[in-house]
Amino acid sequence: MINVAILGYGTVGSGVFEVIRTNNESISKKVGKKVNVKYVLDIKDFPADDPVNEVLCRNFETIVNDPEVSIVVEVLGGVEPSYTWTTECLKRGKSVCTSNKELVAKHGAELIALAKENNANFFFEASVGGGIPIIRPLNHSLSADEITEITGILNGTTNYILTKMSMEGLDFDTVLKEAQEKGYAELHPEADVEGYDACRKIAILTSLAYGKQVDFEDIYTEGITKITDADIKYAKALSKHIKLLGTSRKVDGQVYAMVCPMMIGKMSPLYGVKDVFNAVFVNGNMVDDVMFYGRGAGKLPTASAVVADVVEAARNLDRTLPMIWSKDKLELGSIDDFKHAFFVRVPADVVQEDVKKAFGDISVVTLEEMKDEYAFVTPVMKEKDFQNKVKDFKSVISVIRMNTK
Repeated sequence: MINVAILGYGTVGSGVFEVIRTNNESISKKVGKKVNVKYVLDIKDFPADDPVNEVLCRNFETIVNDPEVSIVVEVLGGVEPSYTWTTECLKRGKSVCTSNKELVAKHGAELIALAKENNANFFFEASVGGGIPIIRPLNHSLSADEITEITGILNGTTNYILTKMSMEGLDFDTVLKEAQEKGYAELHPEADVEGYDACRKIAILTSLAYGKQVDFEDIYTEGITKITDADIKYAKALSKHIKLLGTSRKVDGQVYAMVCPMMIGKMSPLYGVKDVFNAVFVNGNMVDDVMFYGRGAGKLPTASAVVADVVEAARNLDRTLPMIWSKDKLELGSIDDFKHAFFVRVPADVVQEDVKKAFGDISVVTLEEMKDEYAFVTPVMKEKDFQNKVKDFKSVISVIRMNTK
C-alpha cells in the first residue's frame, strides 16, 4: 500500500480526496499497489458526515515524521508555510505533488534539485492550466523539440470576463461583479484581472521550456481592467477577439516574455477559446504547432491533474524522474524589442495624415456610433519604435497589441 497525505482541505484538496476515493480501484490498478489517503491536514472542522473526518490531522509534524507516508499533496496555496513544509517533506524522501503556482514560480528550480538529492520527485502539473496536461508534455512528449513559442490563455476568470463582454456587450465592471457572484472571480480579483496569475504560469512554462529560472517579476505584465466595451466593438469590426495572453517566444536565441491583452484573429488557434476554458499553444521547431485545451481551473479538473502526479510519483518511488530547470537565471530580452502590430484609438481631431507620416501604412477603423473618434492599426514594429512614435500623440484613448494571425 502507498500512503498519501494531503495538506489542505479546501477546493482542490477536497477534490483530490474525492478523486482518490471515487476512482481508487482504477488508480490503484495503474500504480500496481493500493493508493490510500492516510492523512488530510486542516485546522477547520467539517460536518460529521464528511468522510475526511476519518483521516483528519491537525499537526504537520505527524505527517512529516510518519515513515509510511510516501507522497504528500500540497494544496494550501501561497508561499508559506507551503515552501517550508514542502522542503521538509522532500528532505525526508517524500515526493510532493502540488497545484501551487506561487510556490512553483518562486522556488521550482530549488525544489526540483532538492527532490533529486533525496531520491524523490516534485511534480506540479496542476500549477498551470488546472486540468490541462501541459507540464508533462513539455518535459517529456516535446523533449525532442526546440521550443520557439508558448502562448496561452492561462486564466479562466479573465477569459470568462472578456467572453461575456464580447458576446453580450457588457462593460468590465458589470461582468466582473457577475463573475464574483458565480464564484469565477475572487472578492479581491487583482491576481486574475491584473494578469499576475497568468504571469506566474507563463514564468513556469518558460522556465521548463528553456531549462533555466525565469523570475515572474521580470515579465512585463498588463491586465484587462482598461479594456472597455468600446474596445470590444472595434475588435468585432475587425473580426477579432480580445484575450489576455501569456507569451514567451525565442527569436534569434533570445527569449522574450510578456502578459497582456491581445487582439487575435480567426487564424489563431486561441480565437475560439471561450468562457472559463484555457488553452496553451506551443510551437516546436520539429513538431510545429500543437495546442492543449480544457478547463483551466475548478475543483475536479485541477484535482484530476494533481492525482495524475500522485500516480506518477507512486510509480517512481525512490527514483527521481529527470526534469531540466536549473537555478541559473534566464535573462529575458527587453520588451522594447518585442514585435507586434498595435491597435490605437484616438479622438477624431487627430489628423490621419500625421498618423500615416508617423507610422507608415496604417489601416483606419471607424464605427458609426463613435463619431468623435477613430482607430488605426499599425504595421508590425518593435515596442520601442511604437512607443517613440505614439508619445507625439498626446490624446491617445487606448492601445491594444495585436497578434499577427
